[in-house]
Amino acid sequence: MMHAECKDKIEQLLQKGVTIPNPQSVLIGDEVELDRIAGDGVVIYAGCKIFGEKTLIMPGVKLGYEGPVTVEDCQIGPRVELKGGFFRKSVFLEKASMGYGAQVREGCILEEEANGAHMVGLKQTILFPFVTLGSLINFCDCLMAGGTSRKNHSEVGSSYIHFNYTPNQDKATPSLIGDVPRGVMLNQPPIFLGGQGGLVGPVRIGYGTVIAAGVVYRKDAFEKGKLLLGQGPLMGEGQPSHLMANFYPGLYWHIERQTRHNIHYIANLMALRQWYIGVRSQFFGGDPMGQMLYEGILDKLNIALDERIKRLKAFAQKMPASAEKYRKIMKDRANQKLLEQKQALFERWQEVEDIFYANQDNSGDPAIREPFLEQVSEHIKKKGPDYIAVIQGIDQTWLAKGTKWLQGIVDTINRQALEIIPPFRGVCRGKTP
Repeated sequence: MMHAECKDKIEQLLQKGVTIPNPQSVLIGDEVELDRIAGDGVVIYAGCKIFGEKTLIMPGVKLGYEGPVTVEDCQIGPRVELKGGFFRKSVFLEKASMGYGAQVREGCILEEEANGAHMVGLKQTILFPFVTLGSLINFCDCLMAGGTSRKNHSEVGSSYIHFNYTPNQDKATPSLIGDVPRGVMLNQPPIFLGGQGGLVGPVRIGYGTVIAAGVVYRKDAFEKGKLLLGQGPLMGEGQPSHLMANFYPGLYWHIERQTRHNIHYIANLMALRQWYIGVRSQFFGGDPMGQMLYEGILDKLNIALDERIKRLKAFAQKMPASAEKYRKIMKDRANQKLLEQKQALFERWQEVEDIFYANQDNSGDPAIREPFLEQVSEHIKKKGPDYIAVIQGIDQTWLAKGTKWLQGIVDTINRQALEIIPPFRGVCRGKTP
């Protein structure tokens, strides 16, 4: 029998205009605030459960068309369709969608028209507009951008995995598929990750890259417009699949690339945060629900930043044990620079962490930022608050200036963090994707 308070909440939703074909099968938590659920065009199908005092459901949302949906503390924007599965502490912007059997856990942001088919698992994942995921995918701890429309979009083929957990039991493995400074301009070539393959994080993949189906890729791909083919599961290292070596739990043979990639990922998240504060905030206007959606996005970005800093910290704390094991194995053949890197990362970690949090309010060069924000404002006056139409309507010269503004934030954080650790000093290696 339905709890009396739940029954009362469902009755109030029906009176607001929410369509609930089978009210007896729907569960609304006591903590759910009904003024955060719109009535116009909202449909809640049989078997759905809605929890969380921060849950927001905006007009036109459809929940549970293909199977029951559980929502907990998510902010769901206009005309989003969550067709079946579990969704927790994540944000979905206009016309995003997920198919049956999805599991979207905390820290995810799916921007406009980003979508996934059935049986997709996400956590700490950010998908820029139009990014499309096939079926049977596990794609946690990464950010993906690229593409200009639903017909020209970045895509991840079915049965794909982003490998985000190492044999040394760490998750300092976030991957950038695209980047923030260029990706937010919605003018970059799409990226294609072929089905039944995977990325071993952390990696950086450039715009226009195509990774063939069946390839597990382990390296960075900075150069645009390349088709990456494989000959086996170790293709990324250029080694045959039968290669074998001793495994020493807890021993890291190389840490420079992993450290730099994590810092660079954090810097990109901070640039994205400033994009939302400076640019995206202009699109939510005076609509109370729009403001709640915006607040939800900032909350998820903070969750994402905290997660990445926590994971890098855990990695840094493993360095003394790794160094000791390395000395025992290598003896007089030990690489002194590697030992210095491990010692410095461990001993100076707190200073690196302080740099990250000190830069949370780094809004970049005002001489570039302010004129760019004025351009955005002028285009909103002309086109209305249609985010995609506005950004894609801005002249390419101005978009390049916007990229320069955000890239400046990324470069500053990279430089400041790496200067703290002497053995890592210098610019990040590799081209910007």
